[in-house]
Amino acid sequence: MTMKPTVIALLLLAPVLTLGACHQGKKNSTTASIETDGVKATVEVTDPWCRPTPNGAQAGACYLTIKSSHENTMTGVATPMAANAMVHDMTMANGMMNMSEMADGLPLKGGEKVELKPGGKHLMLTGLTGPLVEGSAVPLTLTFSDTPAMTVQAPVRQPK
Repeated sequence: MTMKPTVIALLLLAPVLTLGACHQGKKNSTTASIETDGVKATVEVTDPWCRPTPNGAQAGACYLTIKSSHENTMTGVATPMAANAMVHDMTMANGMMNMSEMADGLPLKGGEKVELKPGGKHLMLTGLTGPLVEGSAVPLTLTFSDTPAMTVQAPVRQPK
């Protein structure tokens, strides 16, 4: 009996594809909460990640999804991996993409997710202390107007 090369390849790849499918459902998530006057306020950050940078790069970008249980503002970000970290937004004006700091912070509406992603809002790291290397993680400390600061570990990886 002869097996076609395609069938053999599929049989060999089946375990690898199955393991890959199992892994995709796992998300990196961190939650911070505070209780005031019996009311619990939470902020949840999911899927934080940073794009790898080449050696010598002075800037990098990180992304995440954030959800607050109440009206809140992400007022800042800090990391030991960079001299400066801030929230930036990308906008189109006169056919040109412009990047600018969100000096008043990132507004969070209660119960709504805000996605920081390539081509839009993102965390900008400048004055990097070294390259962001794929497979490592960047600690990001996020500060808020109405909840305690929280630190998330953002894996360095290529975009999905």
